[in-house]
Amino acid sequence: MEALFYVVPTLMIALAVFALIRLVGRAQEVRSAWNSGLTAEARCLRTYTTTSGGGETSVSTTLHHVYEFTTREGRAVRFEESNGPGTTVEGDIVTVHYAAERPERATAHAPARGRLAAESGCVLAFLGVFIAGCVAFMVAAHLMFSAVDGLLP
Repeated sequence: MEALFYVVPTLMIALAVFALIRLVGRAQEVRSAWNSGLTAEARCLRTYTTTSGGGETSVSTTLHHVYEFTTREGRAVRFEESNGPGTTVEGDIVTVHYAAERPERATAHAPARGRLAAESGCVLAFLGVFIAGCVAFMVAAHLMFSAVDGLLP
């Protein structure tokens, strides 16, 4: 039973670390695409939404776009991006930014370095506080179990 107070927070920390890694990786990909200076005209091939939540929790809807463009070398690239503008529909032509070494990691988001830094920083801070809370909980549980063990004969 005591192990539950260590295993569950450890799993929660692992999930938070995984989210941190994904967040930092995608932010780096977007920053790299913006910094490369390479752009192309892409066609929106498809839009769709996904929903999550419901029941006792709030429902969240995410808009996804699938784009296709041709690099300067003539390579056709198709990629998917979430949280794009709701005004972009199938058939629209948009400007995408991509890095020459990883064009499949392109972005149709217009460069907004300050916004990217602020969003990433806020999520990193939240996950950091979340991880610290999990560690504090495990320390408190350990101290509580140690105190109880000291009281028992």
